[in-house]
Amino acid sequence: MNLKPVGAEDATEAQPTHCPLFTPPRPKSLGPLAALLRAGITRDSNLLGLLPKQAYSMKIGNLGYSRRSIIIINDADTVRSILTDPTDIYPKSDLMVGALAPLVGDSIFVSSGDTWRKQRAMVAPAFNHMKLSKAFESMQVSVEDYVDVINEHARSGEEFSLDMAMSHLTADIICRTVFSTPLASSTAKDVFEAFTVFERSVAHVEIMKLIIEPAWSDIPHQAHVLEACENIRHHIGELVDTHMRKGAGFEDIATDIIAARDGATGEGFTRKELIDQLGVFFLAGHETTASALTWGFYVLATQPQVLQRIREETEVITGGEPIGFQHIRDLTFTRSVFKECLRLYPPITFIPRVAAEATMIGKKKIKKGAMIMIAPWVIHRHQDYWKNPDQFDAERFMPHRESEIIPNTYMPFGLGPRVCVGANFATIEATLILSRLAQMFDFTIDSPDTVRPVARLTTRPAEQIMMRAKRR
Repeated sequence: MNLKPVGAEDATEAQPTHCPLFTPPRPKSLGPLAALLRAGITRDSNLLGLLPKQAYSMKIGNLGYSRRSIIIINDADTVRSILTDPTDIYPKSDLMVGALAPLVGDSIFVSSGDTWRKQRAMVAPAFNHMKLSKAFESMQVSVEDYVDVINEHARSGEEFSLDMAMSHLTADIICRTVFSTPLASSTAKDVFEAFTVFERSVAHVEIMKLIIEPAWSDIPHQAHVLEACENIRHHIGELVDTHMRKGAGFEDIATDIIAARDGATGEGFTRKELIDQLGVFFLAGHETTASALTWGFYVLATQPQVLQRIREETEVITGGEPIGFQHIRDLTFTRSVFKECLRLYPPITFIPRVAAEATMIGKKKIKKGAMIMIAPWVIHRHQDYWKNPDQFDAERFMPHRESEIIPNTYMPFGLGPRVCVGANFATIEATLILSRLAQMFDFTIDSPDTVRPVARLTTRPAEQIMMRAKRR
């Protein structure tokens, strides 16, 4: 039986709008010493500015000069062996764990070894294909509600923050799919506002401390950051308690995580562990997707050919019907645009590990406590792996060219068994958002040439991108 959606037969026959290559914003790369001096003089906390131009061509080498030793790894096979790490020599970096622990505890986002393996096995079933088809209904409601919001912006002609728009929309989707409550609820709104405080504060990196201080130094947290974390965890705890009441009747991701059991012991997560894990889903589930979509709509606002091609594809695949779950897999160009945004602007700019003991990577000696820096930002733009690495070319991820991608060089969601459990969720969500909003609106940015990326908790514009929308 033919299960192709209406219009799919015509998809290969349609003449797509030509999309010329272009180079979106990127930082200027300097030599190692010049980059270090710039960081020290300007007090800029943007780690992208610390990357020397040599980083984009080397396979393994020292990243600048530091007391603890920072080693950047770009060799594809070595990257995979470190990220899969069956020996647990390379646990999550002490800097990352220390920064995020007040919010997410020892959850799947920061744990390592047997703890991570147990958690992964328990939470993964909540994101299987059947569960995602159910979650898609909540995604649709969120997107249609946000169409109304953008309509109001379009009517007034006023600018709005693209960054905040994507954060609000993806946070609403997470609230609905994880907790069955919209962002407009008082609890969800408080969580979002507290998370905004956390994201802006914890993302600030004191580069000189990174260079000067030894491994496993204490990570200080300001009082207002700890207060924000306490507020978030309090509200998530309230939502957990509501879900755990007898006969609560929710059908969402939180319910599945509460019901999860360890295959060896039969035990579920404790209340604290539930707050840890669900805090991760809010953190990673909305912030990372919002980051990539911010860059995605920057592309649509500055490259009308890309916007038009998404519209053409959506019309062909859906036949003019509402975008359904069954259409998502056939929106190949729209999904490729998202993938190319993830390549150029990976939400997790750096994946830091720490050497738990002295070891060797290839022929290079690694001392205990050294930071092993795997940078999707660098690998995704490495001269040996990508043709025209700094240019936007969504065609890279179309079916006829995907075979060109070198294994282990594309890692927006990680690699191997440690790939993000929510990768499919994010891809489905982003494809829906891009295609639906492209159907409805044209977008413009007044000063696109002033936009520059920075590495914060995720890869974000240094300043908010102010956008205008016009109803088609």
